[in-house]
Parts: sequence; C-alpha cells; structure tokens
Amino acid sequence: MSRILFDHVYKQYGKDKQNVVKDFNLEIEDKEFVVFVGPSGCGKSTTLRMLAGLEDISKGEIYINDAIVNDLPPKDRDIAMVFQNYALYPNMSVYENIAFGLRLRKLPKHEIDLAVKRAARILEIEPYLERKPRQLSGGQRQRVALGRAIVRNPQVFLMDEPLSNLDAKLRVQMRSELIRLHKQLEVTTIYVTHDQTEAMTMASRIVVMKDGVIQQIAVPEEIYNNPSNTFVASFIGSPPMNFMEGKLEEQGGKLEFHTSRFSLEIPQGNAKALIAKRLAGKAVTLGVRPENISVEQLYFEAFPNAVITGIHKFDELMGADRFLHLDVGGPNLLVVRTSPRNHYDDEMKISAAIDMHKALFFDRDSGERLCGS
Repeated sequence: MSRILFDHVYKQYGKDKQNVVKDFNLEIEDKEFVVFVGPSGCGKSTTLRMLAGLEDISKGEIYINDAIVNDLPPKDRDIAMVFQNYALYPNMSVYENIAFGLRLRKLPKHEIDLAVKRAARILEIEPYLERKPRQLSGGQRQRVALGRAIVRNPQVFLMDEPLSNLDAKLRVQMRSELIRLHKQLEVTTIYVTHDQTEAMTMASRIVVMKDGVIQQIAVPEEIYNNPSNTFVASFIGSPPMNFMEGKLEEQGGKLEFHTSRFSLEIPQGNAKALIAKRLAGKAVTLGVRPENISVEQLYFEAFPNAVITGIHKFDELMGADRFLHLDVGGPNLLVVRTSPRNHYDDEMKISAAIDMHKALFFDRDSGERLCGS
C-alpha cells in the first residue's frame, strides 16, 4: 500500500510569508497515476519537493501510509524521484548509474546485478549498459534515470517534468513507455508537468493548479468536459475553449444568450438550471469547445436557433482537422473545428451552428462554472 495524504499544506517564502502553495488538500490512493498540471510558477514542483523532503513544509501535514513524514529525511521516505535533467553521473556507465543507489545501501553484489538487469530489461536498455551517458540519446538517458528509480523498488515514484527536454516525437514515445511502465510496476506515481496533453493522456486523475491553489481535481474526461472555472477550461484543451461575453434573457418563455451581434437559444435543461439560480437578466460568460461548433448542415438542422456568423481570418490545418478562426465581434476569435477537406477564403462570411447542449456558463466576475453539460 502506498497511500499519500496532503492535509492543509502550505509553503511560504520570505519575511512576508508569501504563499507559494496554499491550503493544499489531496488524497492519493495506492497505485494511482496522479498528474499535477499548471503554468510555470503555480507551485506544482514545490508541492512535489515537499513530499520528497527536499522542501520544508510551512504548515500542514503530509502522510505516507498514515505516517506523518514532515520531519522525515528524504532517504527515509522510500520515494524515488526522476528529474527533468536526468541527473546522471557522466563518468559512470549506464550500469553504474543504475546501480549507484543500491551500492550506497551496501546491498550484496549479486542482488544489485539482478536488480539492474531487471530494470534494464523492463526499459529495453540492456544493449547500452556499458555505455556512458554522453553516448546515449535523450530518450535513452531518460530511461536510465527511470532505471535508477525502479531498482530502488520504492513506495512512490515522483516525476518532475521528465519529458520536457525531449523533442516532440520522443515525448509521445516516452509517454507511452511511462504508461506501460506504470501498469507493469503498479507503483503510486505523481507526475508534474505544464503540458496539458501529457496530463490528459497519462493521468488517472489530474490536479490543476494556479498560483499555488488547486483549481480542480478530477479524471481527465471530467476536467475536459466539466471544468470548474474559466482557467481550467482555457488551460486544458488544444485549441482552448472559446469564451463569449453576453447576457441571459428570457424571450417568449425561452432563455437566450444575447450579445450585441447575435442570440443563441439555450436548451430547456440548462435553461431551467440557470433560471433556478436566478441568472436570467445577468451577464455571464459562455464557453464552448471548438469541436462543438460546426459548419456542417447536420448541425444547422439540429441547432437552428444557435447559429453564429463571422468573418474568416485564417485557419490552421492540423492533419485530421482544420481549425477556422472567425471574427464574431468579440475580443477573441471564435475557433471552429472542421474537416481538412473544407477550404475558405480570408474575409469570407461563414456561419456556424453551436451544440448548445455542450455549452457551459461561467460567472462573469469569479470565472466559476454556473451550469452546463
């Protein structure tokens, strides 16, 4: 069992005790793969380092398997950490790098040999055991760093942006390797990244952070489809969610989202929820993903009262998709996902229909989600 609990944890710096991490509460179950994601400086790596014992905790408690570890030295926490820069010894072979920690613990030579070769086999680096780090590619070096962690047979793996130094193709490959490794070893893992794609593809649960504060904790599907606020909605997803400012108004027994340029009818279910919260007549922010807006006839037939017209400014061909960027009169361009076969001229008028069942509504001031799918 490798259960981890953060109980009202704070990290403060300076004489004014500025909160870098504020009131962090999280329970991680045995064998979970939890990803901390957020922009640079949001406190995710600091939180990881507090768990590892590399940073002092200002307030609160951290538990590993029901034991408080606040004052426990890093070497006694039974945690293995993989860093962004690999931290390999350049004058040692791959074998020696992987074996280094075991030799410090004075394990018998045959046990070290078995552990190193097992890790090398799992990571498919057996042919490179006699090489030095400088003779390896970035992906191979990262595997060596992982091997050094694996041989320790720890309770918990901590990974601090381990793929950020790799090129795009290698990052995709190593993501798959890490998922496979986690399934094989079944060790509780906490992974830190600023890359929302890594978070979405690897995590069993995602912890989204901003300014040292948890914004949302949920499985990837929930984070994507039901973000708790506009920050999460904009940070998770590529391209990010579209936002439009407007007002909710009742018209002839129906609720509509109005701007100075257009109005969109809100489906009955969402309308009832918004009216029940006394939001009719209030200014709100509407959020909708690019894939829930379409220029296809099927959408116009399904959502005849949720059509918006804009001016085509440019588009991005992404292989299987084309993303149109339309000026609909707001501060931001509206991004619409469409088929790569469709072609449009610049400054051309384009109409698109919105699946209002998938639309989300956020408080204009706080950014908190009001209701939606």
